[in-house]
This record gives sequence, C-alpha cells and structure tokens, in this order.
Amino acid sequence: MLNRVKLFRIEKNLSQKKLAELVGVTRQTIGLIEKGQYNPTLHLCLQICYQLDKTLDQVFWIDQSEARKVEKS
Repeated sequence: MLNRVKLFRIEKNLSQKKLAELVGVTRQTIGLIEKGQYNPTLHLCLQICYQLDKTLDQVFWIDQSEARKVEKS
C-alpha cells in the first residue's frame, strides 16, 4: 500500500467525488492517488490530510523497505 487515502476517506464517510470537491481536484485524481498512480504535490497532500483530520505521516508515510519494493516494481 502506497498511501492510506482510501482507508481514511472511507472512515470519514467521504466519496471520492466529495473529497475531490473539498480539495479542488477531480474524482479521477483522487482515484489515481489512492491507487498510487499519481504523485500529488505537497500542497495537495496537505489539503487531503486536513480534510481527513490526519497527519502527512499517517496518510502518506512509507518506510524504507516499502519504498524499495515500490522501486523494484
């Protein structure tokens, strides 16, 4: 898992569309972020975290072993 956006979005009972509206992007962008197929800017990461009431670490942090797995993919 590259990020926990989907997990925390569901916990807050937000659809992709609603989260997208709150942070000023398209639903498709949120879907790509959740799949790890789009690297959001720091500004967008912060906006997502604010809406989810989470920190950057909680939502986006991956440890070195996870990062190595991603690099090898």
